[in-house]
Amino acid sequence: MTKNEYLEFCGTIAAAVSDTPFEDDAESVVIRHRDTRKWFALVMKLNGKDIVNLKCEPMEADFLRSAYEGVIPAYHMNKVHWNTVFLESDVPGEEIRRMTENSFELTSKKKQRKL
Repeated sequence: MTKNEYLEFCGTIAAAVSDTPFEDDAESVVIRHRDTRKWFALVMKLNGKDIVNLKCEPMEADFLRSAYEGVIPAYHMNKVHWNTVFLESDVPGEEIRRMTENSFELTSKKKQRKL
């Protein structure tokens, strides 16, 4: 999956918006929840390759790191709860979309419990 394909996919998530918040970096893109503005994906370059940081449950994060060479502990984020995924790697596009949807859910507002 290329960076453009990934950003196109993120554009289909109705409750998401993207922006480039870093003054000196027009290439990196943050994908956020429209309502809370909380990040669920960060697309940037690492050593000349396109990557995306995605939130993940710790046990699943470890599993994904062992299953794919293109998944490593997060670059510049909490390495327990976030993974870095190389976009053009051994990780199938379908899996990257699933991980993105999972990250979206993990970072969304928690539903308030009814008393």
